[in-house]
Amino acid sequence: MATPPPTKLDYCQEVTKDLQASGYSAAVIEALLDFDAGMFKMMRRMVKGELPAQLMAELGIGLEMAQFQALTAVMRIQSGMGRDAPAEATIGLVAEELKVDPSRASRVVGDLIAKGYLIRAVSQSDGRKTVLHTTDSTQALFSQFRRLKWQKAMQVFATWSEEDILNFSRLFSRYNTAMRAAYPPRD
Repeated sequence: MATPPPTKLDYCQEVTKDLQASGYSAAVIEALLDFDAGMFKMMRRMVKGELPAQLMAELGIGLEMAQFQALTAVMRIQSGMGRDAPAEATIGLVAEELKVDPSRASRVVGDLIAKGYLIRAVSQSDGRKTVLHTTDSTQALFSQFRRLKWQKAMQVFATWSEEDILNFSRLFSRYNTAMRAAYPPRD
């Protein structure tokens, strides 16, 4: 006979016992459980691509999520964001960035080239290598996207005091640093 999956109540009771054993107060335990639930909801929306999809829909950008993710991958590679240094974007690096096979990345990049968001060029450092460059259309798209994203962020923080924003930023940065230490990247 299969064991029924744990319920939310089972989960909360189990975690509460562990947190109590670690010396946390009832108020802190409740706050941590609320934080965990909130992070789960936010991460699910991020992983599913709901937030960028909503922004793209509001802007009338006719891209699929995979195409948008490939464009952001090209821009991250070129700028060096989240990497050791900027690099020329190739299909292989886009595939690596997206964690997909090169044939899938090639198809998505081909669609973006057809839509005028990317162009193929010859590498300046190795004439045998094909690299990807963004177009003016890509730059305009991301400019609109960033502007709307920050308009939404300003709505989120509109009723927060300056002190609240500064504390939130400081504490969230501290949280992310501790999370990187607890969950070091695997290469």
